Parts: sequence; structure tokens; C-alpha cells
Amino acid sequence: MSSFGSVSNTSVIIHPPGFYIVGFESFPFISVYFIFLAFVYAFSVMFNCLLIYTIAVNHSLHTPKFLAITNLAVIDVVLNTCTIPGMIKIFLIKDNFIPFNLCFVQMFVYYVFVGLESYALTILAYDRLIAICFPFRQNSINTVRSMSCIIIVTWCFILVLITFATSSMTRLSFCNSVRVFSYFCDYAPVFRLACNDNSLQWAVSSTLSVLNLGAPFIFILLSYVSILVTVFKMKSVDRRVKTLATCVEHIIIVAIFYIPLLVIFCIGLFSRAVDPEKRVLSLSLASCLPPCINPIVYSLKTKEIKIRTLALFRKTKVNSKI
Repeated sequence: MSSFGSVSNTSVIIHPPGFYIVGFESFPFISVYFIFLAFVYAFSVMFNCLLIYTIAVNHSLHTPKFLAITNLAVIDVVLNTCTIPGMIKIFLIKDNFIPFNLCFVQMFVYYVFVGLESYALTILAYDRLIAICFPFRQNSINTVRSMSCIIIVTWCFILVLITFATSSMTRLSFCNSVRVFSYFCDYAPVFRLACNDNSLQWAVSSTLSVLNLGAPFIFILLSYVSILVTVFKMKSVDRRVKTLATCVEHIIIVAIFYIPLLVIFCIGLFSRAVDPEKRVLSLSLASCLPPCINPIVYSLKTKEIKIRTLALFRKTKVNSKI
């Protein structure tokens, strides 16, 4: 048997040496887009690392809310790192080949951290829900310990789910095309290339969409319904405005992350009405931009982070003069 395949008990499973990522081959002005992505990546890593550092060195920010924000920042850095450098490599070196095993590693990392991004936003919605709807019990319900447990549970859940999803791909044979029309080793475009039964992967893909996008988004919507009910029970208009203002940064990043992904996945997966080129461009923007925007939104809209970040810069400036 050659290195192109492995033998199962029932049939020959053909595994090619690798795949070719061809999602951007026909795009006009592709060089401009990749330059834009390079800036997005540098900006994302720099600001998320600054956010993580600011929270880490200030003990006053060691609260459940900022633990959840740190979780989101770590996820953002890894999410963009697993896709954007590979996309830039394709543009600079003109090498769009990715080895078979590395393809599934990239697939695993991407879907783990997209799922974690979704649940990280859900955790932040939970934090707002407890703070606004149960203000007198907030310190007993939402502790650093309980927030740590929630974050650990979501990580374990996503890791188990995506491990099963990715490992199921090894049962597929790829005996025809190995051209993946996406910007990375994307789950659905890869399993559609299989020349044997891929019904399990279709079921897994649909389940992942519901569990990692649909369910968290519904929880966030329901949490904001509860928040609005609580806010409109407040007698003071000024208090209503101040309470809703604490949710602005979260609402912004939820809209940026969920709306494009839900539209693309729902239309593309179930009706296949999305043009493949538009799907690739929209999906790449939807997954690459939020990690860049999230730290900016939280840094500008969250008073505590803004104060602590400015204090760090002033301290650094003073030390450099000494």
C-alpha cells in the first residue's frame, strides 16, 4: 500500500498528501486584501496582548468580568493566528498546498477557537445578566471561582466536540479533487470533496452550527430580554441609561461576530444560495475582524481598562526618562 492511503477493515480509505487552498485565486485586488489582513493581524495581536497584560498586572481588575474579557482576548489571539499567517503565506510565497495532517490540525484549532469565541461572548452576557438582574446577589453568585469553572467547562466542552468532529474526517476518502474552496482547511468544503459517504460529517456540521452558534446566540438574546425587563422596571431614567450603557461594548462585539456568521452559515449550509467567492470573503472577514475590534471596543468603552492602560503608559514614560 502506498503512502496515499490507509486500509480500514471494510474498504480502502484514500488519504492524499494534502490539499490546495484555492479560495482567493479568482479575487480581484487580492494583494490589497492581504495587506489589509496583515495590518488586522498585527493590530489584533498587539491590542489583545496589551489588554491581557493590563488586566494581569492590575489586581483591582481581577474580577469575574475581567477574567471573562481576558478569556476572550486569549481566544482572539489564537483564532487569528491559526488563519491569517497561513493566508499571507499563500499570497507571499504563492504556496497554497497544506499537508494532510496539518490541514486537520488547522481545522481543529480554528473550530475550537471559533466555538470558544462564541461561548466567551455568552459568558460576558451571563456576567451582565447577573450584574443587572441580581445586583444584590452578584458577589455571591458571580465569583472569580465560579467564572473560572464556567470558562474551564466551556473549553472542555468545545475541545471534546471538535475532537470528535475533526477525527470523523479521517474516515473519508479523497480520491478526486483536493482543491478546497475556502481561505483555510474549512470543515464543510473539505468533507464535500470526499468520494465516500459523508452523511456523518453533514450531521456533525449542522450540530456544530446549532451548538456553537445558535444556542449561545439564543442565550444572549434571552439574557438581554431579561436585562431590558429589569431596566424598564427602574423608576429613574438616568439609572436606566447608565445601566444599558454598561452593555454597549458587549452588544457591539456580539453583532460584529454573530450576524455575519449566522447569515453565512444558515444560508450557505441549508440552501447553498451563497456564491462561493462571496462566502469565502465574507466568512474570512467575519472571523478575522472581531478579534481585532474586540480589544479596541473594550479598551475604549470600559472605564476601568482605559484608566489602567493610560496609567501603564504614563508609568512607562516616567521610567524611560529616569
